[in-house]
Amino acid sequence: MKKIFILLGLISLFATSCDDFLTIYPEESLSVPTFYKTQADFTQAVNGAYAPLRLLNNHEGGGIWVLTEMHSDNSIFQRLAQFGARDRWHDVAQHAVPTANGVTANLYVKHAYVDLFQIIARANQILVTIDGAEFDADVKDNLKGQALFLRAFSYFELVRLFGKAPLHLVPVTNRQEAALPVSDAAALYEQIELDAKAAIQLLPPKSQQEAGRATSGAARMLLADAYMNQEKWGDAETQLLEIVSSDEYELMPTYAQAFSESSSNKNNVESLFEIQYKEGSEGLSGSWFYHMIPRPITAEEVQSLTGTSNALNITNEGNNIPTPDIIAAYEDGDDRKDASIGYITLSNGLWRDGTYPYIKKYAKTHALDGNHGMSWPVYRYSEVLLALAEVLDEQNKPGAMGYLMQVRSRAGLLDEPIGDVGEAIFKERRVELAFENKRWYDLVRTGRAVSVITAYGQRVKANPGDYYFPEGETPYPHGFQDISLTYALPASESDLSPHF
Repeated sequence: MKKIFILLGLISLFATSCDDFLTIYPEESLSVPTFYKTQADFTQAVNGAYAPLRLLNNHEGGGIWVLTEMHSDNSIFQRLAQFGARDRWHDVAQHAVPTANGVTANLYVKHAYVDLFQIIARANQILVTIDGAEFDADVKDNLKGQALFLRAFSYFELVRLFGKAPLHLVPVTNRQEAALPVSDAAALYEQIELDAKAAIQLLPPKSQQEAGRATSGAARMLLADAYMNQEKWGDAETQLLEIVSSDEYELMPTYAQAFSESSSNKNNVESLFEIQYKEGSEGLSGSWFYHMIPRPITAEEVQSLTGTSNALNITNEGNNIPTPDIIAAYEDGDDRKDASIGYITLSNGLWRDGTYPYIKKYAKTHALDGNHGMSWPVYRYSEVLLALAEVLDEQNKPGAMGYLMQVRSRAGLLDEPIGDVGEAIFKERRVELAFENKRWYDLVRTGRAVSVITAYGQRVKANPGDYYFPEGETPYPHGFQDISLTYALPASESDLSPHF
């Protein structure tokens, strides 16, 4: 595990606060022996722990959304025969990730694993040293709470992606300490709960926190999410009710307004937590939207989506393209459909008439090609309401429909859904949280993953032309045949640990 843990004892990427954004210093500028003494030191260290979140969603060619949303029936890659195979995308989307002896060489599996352990490493360094420092107690609590939240968040992603992982709670100082045994899901969830509970007590509410940082509300939602994944419905209800009664959050007037622009509308009243990006030349920008548009696309067509002044042609394959399945999931009159999904006709498109769907909710105007600042939503208040509806329904308690209807009404749907309430909530989560990396996790935790993806795979194979395959191109014959609920661990780390 050397690639992950070689820097666990030497946190080299630090940051400081700059207005409402977490600005990162050059990694060569500071080192541990001269660090971790003052309030400013720990503020920079905590900001450094946030930094890998941007990578998590923004790697070249994709991010964690490849492993989540594109692994579900909500989105798929857009095949271009002349570009050749890009197996790392196709394998994930078609549930055909090559795996042997519990490990895989898939690039996006490796990226997610490494990025999450980078966050954990940086959080651990803070947590073992901050109590010994002398500075304002309230500030110390806030910083410690953020580190605990980030560690809990990272282990929650790891347990949902892999079902197991080494449980590192202190910095690694040598090669031997790096190769811990792999802990099971129960042990990981136990630690996630401990960290999230501690974070709740230490973090201020949103109204008292610097924008972009973790809050007590975000930590409560993380804890509630972890409880729901373990079917601890009553415990989840307690946390969700605290969020609702805090009066810190509300739905934005329209669905489209819930999502950040490139340089505005960030961390709005609906947002509990979002990954921060900053447009510009500071190295803090995102480019992930460019991986989510169909191709080949001309500079002029790119400009029509982004408004950039220096747009470039893009010729490789597209990813995270909305499937016909998610498009059909919206009810008539649902405002979220037009806010979430747009269409563009490509002059060089090879599929049918060249008209493809794209994720419109993230198509925000910005200045320079490949350089945008839209935040990535992690938790929104609408998810709190839907989660509360679900936990109440699971306990056969009244009130679920009221919370569900708050979300539906904002979308222009004024009639209560007919039929089973639990199924209505599940369907509502799909369209409300589309393209926010929730769908695959929802399928797994509700026990629907195998049946839903099997049926979806049959549709893709039977009608590849409906799923953006050009004429004559077909999906993998072996695709969708062995649907696993978790990913194998990264092969690049298995050579460095006897426990993989």
